[in-house]
Amino acid sequence: MAMKELSVDVQNLVKCFGDFCAVNNVSFQVNRGEIFGFLGPNGAGKSTTIRMLCGLLAPTSGKAHVGGFDVANQAETLRNHIGYMSQKFSLYDDLTVEENINFFSGIYRVPKPQRQNRKNYVLQMAGLENRKNSMTRTLPGGWKQRLALGCAILHQPPILFLDEPTSGVDPLARRSFWSLIYELSDSGHTIFVSTHYMDEAEYCHRLALMHNGRIIALGDPATLKRELQIHSLLNLESSDPLESLKILEKLDAVHEVAVFGSGLHVSVPNPDAAQPLIREALGEKNIAIRRLEAIQPSMEDIFVSTIEEEEKKASH
Repeated sequence: MAMKELSVDVQNLVKCFGDFCAVNNVSFQVNRGEIFGFLGPNGAGKSTTIRMLCGLLAPTSGKAHVGGFDVANQAETLRNHIGYMSQKFSLYDDLTVEENINFFSGIYRVPKPQRQNRKNYVLQMAGLENRKNSMTRTLPGGWKQRLALGCAILHQPPILFLDEPTSGVDPLARRSFWSLIYELSDSGHTIFVSTHYMDEAEYCHRLALMHNGRIIALGDPATLKRELQIHSLLNLESSDPLESLKILEKLDAVHEVAVFGSGLHVSVPNPDAAQPLIREALGEKNIAIRRLEAIQPSMEDIFVSTIEEEEKKASH
């Protein structure tokens, strides 16, 4: 089997600020053309890691190569070979759409003969051909996001870092944005994307789950769900979800209960043994059960339970 080409190679990367270690001994690799997701709550260390990989922040220790460049010693050269889009979108609101594209073409040193073609590509990709003279501040969040992505790939970088790129935009714009990410991946770009939206994890080829500066799980979404699922999951819809929650939290057959939408997700070691006990306990309080069934856990269920296990270990 042919060896996959590595775009990112990280070995024992550490970043400390005084006594606080934001990134603690992190190692992973990303293959060329892969959509690699960095998943975790705010403060997990995702952005700090990305800033080191983009050559914007020097590591305390460890090694990382991005596109073959050493992030510590070749940061300046590295930055010409990557695209970086932060959650703030890095655009200038007091410039028009076209002026932003012209500005970033200069920043990224796009050769002058190629600039018109690249500008046309970005306008088309972002669906902004008819808005090129609009002030950027007047654009809705989803359009700004697409423009920011376009500006980040003007110089056709092989590796693209997207740091919380869908933060603060509506679900429809998020879905549309992911279509663009897939197009870029299909054309050979490596996409490194951080997010705290659990549903977006499902779109990635592989994921690293990050918590307290450490990677606590690494793999493709299906494998992570299979390997990290400690308990079975039941979906419960009842006439009184909050009262149901209080009752089920006291049952020995139930490991954990969480509100999910208009119902509850109930984590149990043994679903066959737990279901009759749940029915009995709620029946005694005259709570009607509309639905009680075993379901496949979402990435969110898996991630929350994995973090809770980590925190239990840390507290012992």
